[in-house]
Amino acid sequence: MDRRHFNAAAGALTLGVALSAWAKPKGPILVVGDSLSAEYGLKRGSGWVALMELRLRQQGKSIPVVNASISGDTTSGGLSRLPALLAQHQPQLVVIELGGNDALRGLPLKTSKDNMLAMVQACQDAKAKVLLLGMQMPPNYGPEYSAKFVALYAEVAKSKGTGLVPFFLKGVADVPQSDTLFQSDRIHPLEAAHPILLNNVWPALSKLIA
Repeated sequence: MDRRHFNAAAGALTLGVALSAWAKPKGPILVVGDSLSAEYGLKRGSGWVALMELRLRQQGKSIPVVNASISGDTTSGGLSRLPALLAQHQPQLVVIELGGNDALRGLPLKTSKDNMLAMVQACQDAKAKVLLLGMQMPPNYGPEYSAKFVALYAEVAKSKGTGLVPFFLKGVADVPQSDTLFQSDRIHPLEAAHPILLNNVWPALSKLIA
């Protein structure tokens, strides 16, 4: 083979490798959350995760979404389930919406933070980006506890370099007459509130999948 043929063959091989890498589909978006993401009390397909998948398709982004959320789940439960989920789905992005049930059950904040840190590390070890959805507690939990709980998400996001939505329920739980956006239990948003939740998540999510 002369030099011209060799160079042509090498160029074709390089191009083929590049195209192969470019064409290789990325993994899905994996959502690991609790009842706020598991469509508790809603008809199937009306929660914010389903709306996110629909918006992705409408914008021409063929990214599948895996909703692995379980009502009542905690950061401990999410951490225990995560390795198998990462191995099975090999996601490009993991959205973690957990922590609210930890606080409702009075679990130590350090335990919740350690669990979140471990979850983020596991995702990053699996080459997946991470988006944390922050939560806040009602004022009856006391200002000190509430402040430390809010700070927990920011601290984890900063230390691990993840995306962050500071307050997932912004525009739903912190507005006048917010009770009109919640189911009778005053914990789970109505279907009408889930587009607001998606809009809270979308800007940070878009940056991570750009």
